[in-house]
Amino acid sequence: MMRVRALLALLAVPALAAATASPALAANPAVAPGGNFDLAVWQLQEPVGSPGSPTTISSSRLQGPNGFQDSYFYTDTRDGAMTFWAPEKGVTTPNSNYARSELREMNRDGSAANWSLSGSHKLSATLRVVSVTSNVCVGQVHLGTGGSSTKPLLELYYRASGDIVLGTEDSPDGGQTPHTVGHVSIGKTWTYTIGISGGNTIDLTVNGTTTHYGIPSSFKAYKQYFKAGSYNQSSSDSTTKGARVAFYGLKVTHS
Repeated sequence: MMRVRALLALLAVPALAAATASPALAANPAVAPGGNFDLAVWQLQEPVGSPGSPTTISSSRLQGPNGFQDSYFYTDTRDGAMTFWAPEKGVTTPNSNYARSELREMNRDGSAANWSLSGSHKLSATLRVVSVTSNVCVGQVHLGTGGSSTKPLLELYYRASGDIVLGTEDSPDGGQTPHTVGHVSIGKTWTYTIGISGGNTIDLTVNGTTTHYGIPSSFKAYKQYFKAGSYNQSSSDSTTKGARVAFYGLKVTHS
């Protein structure tokens, strides 16, 4: 009987069956995101708190079926998706004008992830953008220690047009180059893998198609970390407009 129920759950969300980044079988819609996903390597930032100082939720609070969830970060009771909501009006970091409900990579000992470009690093996700006003960032490689820059190395965007766009930073000082890497209708499930290999190459795979981009030498001094969720790219006085993103799989690997 349990095997039949699991099969029926998978059939209810067909994209999960083929998703390499999906959680075990089907997600349980009755538990917090920590009951379906390994959140021991993530910290959550939400669009609330004090001006310039958004609220963060530690990995220890996120873990397990009774872990943290609220209106900005929760399990969709229809399909078990780990869902992020970022309204256009919300608390932002000092270096951004945009609100976010977003995970920041951590180490399992609770310290902040901060890895070198050498080696192999991958962030894999299965997701769908439920709603977006104009543009939302759903995955990042962000600069850690090594200098004064607060820029990302790259950001992966989903635009209201359905275009998926990779933004690669020209240097730690700024300047971003966009690359259109796919197109998916709003509400449709898709996959991505953001990979860093050999210390000098970005390997991006979207729905099975891989493209490669060089990493400028000016980034070599910096350590890095992954981010994933809903980092809204538009702002207004509205608390009802924004970007809602549902994840069906999320996995980080380093080697």
